[in-house]
Amino acid sequence: MTKVLVVEDNPMNMELTVDLLESYGYEVEQAENGEKALDIVNEINNLDLILLDIQLPRMDGLEVLTQLKKMDNSKNIPVIALTAHAMRGDENKFINAGCVGYISKPIDIHEFKKTVTDNINS
Repeated sequence: MTKVLVVEDNPMNMELTVDLLESYGYEVEQAENGEKALDIVNEINNLDLILLDIQLPRMDGLEVLTQLKKMDNSKNIPVIALTAHAMRGDENKFINAGCVGYISKPIDIHEFKKTVTDNINS
């Protein structure tokens, strides 16, 4: 079964994201901050995708991404930025930092499914 880690500090956004992913048949792990996300990645060796909120408490998403790309067991896991940052140039900033995709909030469920599916099956 496909496993996705969602890193999101907002409970309502987490619930929506998890519900969508589970409705697509994915197994979902949840982390409400960067430290927990890194712990989960160290514990689980078969993650297929990480959805990463960029605005997280204490350790922001770009810092988490940097750490993920340094770790042997996660450096090849595709990461999609999941963020309310919807300013011009933000998508390129996140892609240049190492994300394979970008989903802005509020989530467009059709675009969400396409972005997730494209990056799991690539």
